[in-house]
Formats: sequence, structure tokens, C-alpha cells
Amino acid sequence: MSDPILLSSDHNGIELKSMLASLLRSQGYQCVDIGPFDTAKKVDYVDYANQLCNIISNGDATRGILICGTGVGMSIAANRFEDIRAALVHNVLTAPKCREHNNSNVLCLGAWVTPEEEIKEIVSLWLSTPFGEGRHVKRIEKISRHDDEKIVFANGVFDILHTGHLELLSFAKSLGGKLVVGINSDRAVKVLKGPARPINNHHDRRKMLESIECVDEVIVFDDTDTQDVVDTLRPNILVKGGEWTADQVRVRDEIPQEIEIKIYPLVADYSTTNVLKKIKTTEGWEKNEPS
Repeated sequence: MSDPILLSSDHNGIELKSMLASLLRSQGYQCVDIGPFDTAKKVDYVDYANQLCNIISNGDATRGILICGTGVGMSIAANRFEDIRAALVHNVLTAPKCREHNNSNVLCLGAWVTPEEEIKEIVSLWLSTPFGEGRHVKRIEKISRHDDEKIVFANGVFDILHTGHLELLSFAKSLGGKLVVGINSDRAVKVLKGPARPINNHHDRRKMLESIECVDEVIVFDDTDTQDVVDTLRPNILVKGGEWTADQVRVRDEIPQEIEIKIYPLVADYSTTNVLKKIKTTEGWEKNEPS
């Protein structure tokens, strides 16, 4: 069963909230209506926004819907909480975008502002649109809370360091207190990349990474996958660079559910393969290449 959707409002949004709860339940969603229920009694929107956002911030739910007359008061109150990304949505264009681009976990609606039929479409789009990850990840993490006690793990060959590597490592360090970088041994790199690689042995690769300020520790592992090293290290967060989604990486690499996965998008035009191609096509390379 999917995580429950929390619903709450002030007195202006009770009828709309009740309608949405019934609609979503009929569609198979699990909904928890945390009030209020009496349309004749005026209440303060802040109190109900606080209650819903506390539940999500504590990890007991992952998404919620707040309703007041305009949605503005609810969105202001909700965004005071850490780990809450409340989006005020009045139209169908914004609904999927605030999920895809901003990974919003609270939807704020205005009962006075948007027609009921459009609100139904807004809610449907918001619930069905996944976070786009990719280039949006690093932006979201800049406004997210990060625990200095957390261990972050990133891995790769890191053969010829370039800007893409440095940006990934800087991003990884920003997520926690200690960044551990794993690099494949020379034997493992040959299996992964072919007999001509690595260019630099793992002793030199380790030294270069250890000289980077944001890197706290470097470990060499003699394998082509990270299962054993992840099982041993048990990091709080795993950072990968590439075009895979976090869910795809979890399945592919068999990452335990308790470990967060963050995907850092590839930096355009930067890769070790491209660097090697550029070197080999530079005039005079063949002439100066040692025998």
C-alpha cells in the first residue's frame, strides 16, 4: 500500500477537502483527513498547516494537501518547516512542474481561487508526476536540511580528474558531514574499462583525491560493483553520477532501503573518455607519445 496522503484545511476549505478525500479514496489512494470538520466554526489555518507538516517532517507521511481560501496562508505556514517544500498551485501548468522541478511534498490550494473541476485535475497531476531528478537534484539539495553526522559515499574510477568529478564530489560533501570516496583497484578498472586503463594506478588516484579539500577519506576496493563496500561502510547517503534515477540505481546495485540515493547529473562535455579522445586527437600526440 502506498503512503497515506494527508489532507487538512481551514474552515474555508472543509467542503473541498471532503470532496477530494472521497475522490482520492475512490481512486485507491489512502487518505487521512486531519480536520477540521465543522464549517460553522472558524479556525486558524496556521494550526492545521503546522499539524500536517509536523507529521511529514517527522517521517510519518511523505505528502499532504492543504487548503484555505487562497492557499497563500497555508503555503507560508508550511514552508517554515524543514524538509517541507509546499507549492501554491492555482493552475494545471504549475501542478506537474512543482513536482518535476521542485519535488514538492505539500500541495496548497485555494478554495476561492480555482474551480472545483480544475482542482481535481491539479491534484491528479500533482500526485501522478514524479520528481524529475537530473539537473534539479543539486538545486533541491541547496534548500534541504543536511545532517553533519551523516556519512556520504561516492565511488568511481576517478582516473583523470576533471571538472565533472570535482562538482560531483563537492555536491556529495554538501549532503553530510563526512565524504568517503571509493575507487576501483587497478585490476577492477581493467575489467570495467579494458586493458589500457587505468592511466593512473590506484595509489596515485588515491593521493590525488585525498588532496581535494571536500574529500575526507578514500578507500580502494577490488571489485567491479559496490555491494560489499556499501555493506561494510553502511553510509547514510550514496551519491552516483549519471543518467540513472535513484530507484533504478537501488534495484541495479541492490542498495538497502535505509540508504538514501542521490543522483548527480553528468556535467556536459566532461568525461574521462572525452579527455582521452581530446589528448589523442591533439596535433603532435602520436609524435610525442612515449614508446
